[in-house]
Amino acid sequence: MKNNIFALRMIMACVWMILFRSTSQSQSPIPPGATLVKIADGLKQPEGPVWKDGVGLLFSDIQASIIYKWTPADSLQVYLKPSDSSNGLTLDLQGRLILTQMQQRRVSRQEDNGTITPLTSSFRGKRYNRPNDVVVKSDGSIFFTDPDFNIPAGQSKELSFKGVYRISPQGNVQVVDSTFDKPNGICFSPDESKLYVNESPQDKIYVWDVANDSTVANKRLFYTIPASGYADGMKVDSSGNLYCTGPGGVWIISPSGTGLGKIVMPVTPSNCNWGDADRKTLYITGGSSLYKIRLATPTSVQENNPLLVSSFKLYTNYPNPFNPETTITFHAPVSGEVDLRVYDALGKQVALLMKEHVSAGEHQIRWLAKGMASGIYIVRLTASMADGRKTVQASSMLLLK
Repeated sequence: MKNNIFALRMIMACVWMILFRSTSQSQSPIPPGATLVKIADGLKQPEGPVWKDGVGLLFSDIQASIIYKWTPADSLQVYLKPSDSSNGLTLDLQGRLILTQMQQRRVSRQEDNGTITPLTSSFRGKRYNRPNDVVVKSDGSIFFTDPDFNIPAGQSKELSFKGVYRISPQGNVQVVDSTFDKPNGICFSPDESKLYVNESPQDKIYVWDVANDSTVANKRLFYTIPASGYADGMKVDSSGNLYCTGPGGVWIISPSGTGLGKIVMPVTPSNCNWGDADRKTLYITGGSSLYKIRLATPTSVQENNPLLVSSFKLYTNYPNPFNPETTITFHAPVSGEVDLRVYDALGKQVALLMKEHVSAGEHQIRWLAKGMASGIYIVRLTASMADGRKTVQASSMLLLK
């Protein structure tokens, strides 16, 4: 997979074209009546939220040099102090916390016993500016941005550029891009075929094609936020929609670069991420507060209200990536015949999960991929309704062992 991931993605794209054709149009994933709720206040500079199952929401307070933990039951608690002015947070493939530490000008990892291991502090003998945001790829590599916002007092800037970097699984560091003025938010598309980075002062989002594990190419402008402000942290949902914090709220952009809407906020948000066990809640940091909003779903339009789904709907499996078991969910608006199969990246069928008549409602099927190789798989739903309507949908799944 590591050596052939680009070829696999190209094959997967062809398989998708063969297996189904989508006729749906982009819609805003903000359901009617969705409410933004403030759940914590009195913070100094909240940033970098990430949800960790079994722990809760973790997020940085840069100026306080604290990482907080928030849960619905226990509210706000100190998780790590001092955090050396941590900013961006994410999890590696083992579930360990990866954090950018702006005071130390480094990227680090928190071990299972709570100790902090620096992963990289300099490039070619020169200290980074102030590592900002960070994302982990499915091969274990770490990508991070390094703008020069507020070099610590008494210290000097050593690098002549503001870069986007990659740390390989072996710990080697390379520059992905050195042409930005202020690179900030960073994330991948769901299938990791695209890398997004925004340029803060210009409110512009750029995208690359990911050629292989370590190479990106064809950098181009993806979207310009139509307001004056400051593009900051951003995330992508499993449908490929991009959520970029910026002037006035969280801007939502389709995979084709079309604006879908905005989560309007009373403060300028700094970052966001999905949370809760079902990942349907978007947590947002901004101003001196922490917010959340229950969206339709991170995967499709209005999933949380089955009455509004007029056709069969296949949702993204959970968990994804998975090992070795995952749950596949689909919604049937009426009774009908359902055929549910799994294919590998070459288009070969590897499992027949269901071929039967189902009643209206939500259905869940577990797939145990025992004995299957790591890689990309595609689940395809074919459904026929009594009125003659037929739908074919597909979704990619990533098995990581």
